[in-house]
Amino acid sequence: MQHFMSNSPWEFQEIYTQIQQEIRETKGLSKGGALLLDESADEKAGNRSAGAGRQYNGRLGKVDMSQVGVFLAYANIKSYPLWTWVDGDLFLQEHWFTEAMEAERKRLGIPEKLKFQSKPEIGWNLIQRAKANGLPFEITCFDDLYGRSEWLRGQLRRENLLYMADIPRSTQVYITEPKLGVPAKVLGKKGKQPKRVKVLSSEKPQTVFSLSRDNDTQWHELNIRPTERGELRDLFAVHQVWTVYEDKAVEELLVIRKEKNGKCNYSLCNAPSDTPLSQLAWWKCQRYFIERANEEAKSEIGWDEFQAQKYLGWQHHLALTILASWFIAQTQYEWAQTCERDPDLAQELEIDVLPRLSVANVRSLLRAVMPLEQLNTQQAVEQVIEHLVNRTHSRKSRMKKFLKSNEST
Repeated sequence: MQHFMSNSPWEFQEIYTQIQQEIRETKGLSKGGALLLDESADEKAGNRSAGAGRQYNGRLGKVDMSQVGVFLAYANIKSYPLWTWVDGDLFLQEHWFTEAMEAERKRLGIPEKLKFQSKPEIGWNLIQRAKANGLPFEITCFDDLYGRSEWLRGQLRRENLLYMADIPRSTQVYITEPKLGVPAKVLGKKGKQPKRVKVLSSEKPQTVFSLSRDNDTQWHELNIRPTERGELRDLFAVHQVWTVYEDKAVEELLVIRKEKNGKCNYSLCNAPSDTPLSQLAWWKCQRYFIERANEEAKSEIGWDEFQAQKYLGWQHHLALTILASWFIAQTQYEWAQTCERDPDLAQELEIDVLPRLSVANVRSLLRAVMPLEQLNTQQAVEQVIEHLVNRTHSRKSRMKKFLKSNEST
């Protein structure tokens, strides 16, 4: 098993390709899907694992020794709530590619051809692979770590792909199209002729936070979708705004969501200016489903149980986790198609939505059709003896290395 996970050269990318093709071929999933880009960090006890380093861990809310993966999920909830991881990659900080880390890269099997990539660059690779595999999606959604990357938004625009990109409240935008150009040299002023493109119009940019407090902002209360906890209903507003990227004024839509507690969050979207607010609000609320996918992968599917150090071990563990994630989503979807939820039962129970099949439910079904072998007393004793013998050999090997080390010093 250790060889299969950490050393065997089986191609993990082929699993992602097959999963995305199966989604494409699943009846009912050809329209309305969303790609969801996010990252997730896992604590590490030391820096001996591929990609481990002191970096921000969102779950802990601080910088700590962690491994960080960039993940791509697919969600399609128009016909039936379905979400699953479909791709991912390990983020390696720049210091991993220095000359001082050459021996460590070799020990952990990090490919020689691998070069440093930022998280937005990794995310763009995942999106491109999904597009090449024909995965049907109408929009890509991501949080403000990726949303504030003007480069990533620019790449999506060049490929005519829609995005709903979360941004920080401090992001500055223009509410009228700014005039750009190279400033003329002021007569009598010393210095060289200006060459860089700048904003020539007098209007100053505003923060998106200030726009949410503007009296001219029109709020609309919208029902997004029914949930098991009640109707998802919030206030939404939209502004036509411009940002500046690569010396050009870029027209985008600023979508603001105000939750029940009064907290606002902000996104930039490159949809046409006449896109209905109801559609923008629907897209804005899609990113929730990668949080569900992340939570299920860690708490239910086994992603949090990864212990290996090598690069291939991480990639293979992720591939099997994503395979399990899609198997569960596929089972839930097929169950819904063959066992429709009874509207009369929902009415009898006085609720809008009956619960969907959960990951725990799928596990119960698997236990019924794939029961674990029950050991007899003799078999259990033999397993214990084998385990103790293996531990003895392991300790003997460590002691030899320890003694040899002491002799050399």
